[in-house]
Amino acid sequence: MTQTYTGRFAPSPTGPLHMGSLVAAMASYLDAKAHDGLWLLRMEDLDFDRNVKGAGQHIIHSLQRCGMVWDRDITWQSQRQHLYEAAMQELGEHLYPCACSRKEIADSRLRLGEASSQIYPGTCRHGLTAGKIARAWRLRVPDQNYTFEDRLAGTQQQNLATEVGDFVLKRADGFWAYQLAVVVDDAAQGITHVVRGADLIDSTARQIYLQELLGLPTPSYLHVPVVTNADGEKLSKQTGALAFDQGDNDILHDALIPAARFLGLQLAESIGSQEEFWNKATLAWKNKLDYTEK
Repeated sequence: MTQTYTGRFAPSPTGPLHMGSLVAAMASYLDAKAHDGLWLLRMEDLDFDRNVKGAGQHIIHSLQRCGMVWDRDITWQSQRQHLYEAAMQELGEHLYPCACSRKEIADSRLRLGEASSQIYPGTCRHGLTAGKIARAWRLRVPDQNYTFEDRLAGTQQQNLATEVGDFVLKRADGFWAYQLAVVVDDAAQGITHVVRGADLIDSTARQIYLQELLGLPTPSYLHVPVVTNADGEKLSKQTGALAFDQGDNDILHDALIPAARFLGLQLAESIGSQEEFWNKATLAWKNKLDYTEK
């Protein structure tokens, strides 16, 4: 590689980390260590309505209890909003104002016979209706397939026009959308490899399109399976996922070893320390990479 490997873990401080979060954090951390690279921590705290007071510090403490060490100062997206504004200005004519409420979008889909579709019907694409006021800003997408190679899942392809539609970059509540912020920050921080949960694989084509428009590099992507509950739902705060860090529990045997095994790493229960765990887990991840990257 001609560039130093730089990876990251980017949680949202909407509550404590659960096992699904730990799996994503561990995969990104092990990948960075396996490549002798840098691992950064970024707090994606732009959804101010959902942020929980003290959650960011709880996340930091939980990662420290796990023995994870980040290589640069922690980045907080709430302190970087000027960068997202600059990117919006650069996108210029690729953006358009949208006045649609959720109900209006749903009604438009119904009229088009596409009530079950999640694709924006393009109501405001050619200008606002008289008397309407912009609520959000959307990005025009091309009728074009975007293909990328996922290091674990293989070749992925998505047509942005038919499978996604014009998507929001600045929300009606004034908050910056995830898709724009993550692209701007990954580039600004020199992220070369993104390792995250498979629930975000659907966002990748949109992010590659934004990178193309903004003249930014595209990182390598690897999406790991998500942890689910007994009902098959992705573990999340919304589905009642519990924190893996109870403050006084055995992090090594209650959390680290189970998370590693979920990632397909074969580790003995007899591991006696976090140092031993990370050494053996990194070696196991390297062996896993030898298999997935052939």
